[in-house]
Amino acid sequence: MSNIALITGITGQDGSYLAEFLLEKGYQVHGCFRRSSTNAFERIEHLTDKIELHCTDLLDQASLERLIAKIKPTEVYNLAAQSFVGSSWDQPILTGEVTGLGVTRLLEAIRMVDTSIRFYQASSSEMFGKVHETPQRETTPFHPRSPYGVAKAYGHWMTVNYRESYDMYACGGILFNHESPRRGLEFVTRKISDAVARIKLGLATEVRLGNLDARRDWGFAGDYVEAMWLMLQQDKPIDYVIGTGETYRVGDFVQIAFDRVGLNWEKHVVIDPKFYRPAEVDLLLADPMKAQEELNWKPKMSFQELVETMVDHDLQRLSALANTSLKVLRKSA
Repeated sequence: MSNIALITGITGQDGSYLAEFLLEKGYQVHGCFRRSSTNAFERIEHLTDKIELHCTDLLDQASLERLIAKIKPTEVYNLAAQSFVGSSWDQPILTGEVTGLGVTRLLEAIRMVDTSIRFYQASSSEMFGKVHETPQRETTPFHPRSPYGVAKAYGHWMTVNYRESYDMYACGGILFNHESPRRGLEFVTRKISDAVARIKLGLATEVRLGNLDARRDWGFAGDYVEAMWLMLQQDKPIDYVIGTGETYRVGDFVQIAFDRVGLNWEKHVVIDPKFYRPAEVDLLLADPMKAQEELNWKPKMSFQELVETMVDHDLQRLSALANTSLKVLRKSA
């Protein structure tokens, strides 16, 4: 009997890469999505004939219980969340309901249906926030600096509590920033790569950004989903920090992106105070030694390769859109 995986948030960046990875491993893959009037399946369109999708919601525990009882997964990966830090300041209650309490609802649904199911919680480096030590490791205290970080810390500790209280295989991957061409345009890395491509193609002249000195540990999302899977293959459930162990400024990302297309970033970047957070997180840097030693996991894509891959993708995407628009205009002329 093949393994059966249920992925919440399958339409997101991580969910799409994880679905691909698990399919290659021979899994039967199911995914959860929220009903929407717009098409949310862009990242998984190439997979829709290989996976089974279910409309459900982390706000509705009864629907989660019914789904788990129906498909009988061997592994559940909770990647669903209100995942944009900036929006968590505008919607702190919703962020708490989905990103925080949603974890409890899913854990409780598993507990009610089948406690043998292995559970992965997508925890976040944002839980460290105002860091108490550098680099950050599994034992570093949390000091979140946003409603998103607070909600993630709640979900992480509920995962630990269900593991310790009900003997469930439940673990959290404390993932540092991970990006890809599938990253949402609201995130600063994709905002930069998209803007650089637009400026290069003459579709824009500037990009407005906030704190260029904020430092992050950035990796490739496609590498990180392997670590998620490896966590659920161990004899015992253990939480792990996942990152590269290297840190770069937002300004470094900007410079590499503009260099990729032969432009001077200083001529096109405008610092806009409205993009500063109410409480800034200045430095996040992972100590991934435990994952490297116990999971035998290491990132494969370098920071520069990541930035250049994202810029190349957006150049190709926007060039194709521009060519399609020209063809339509010529036909209608």
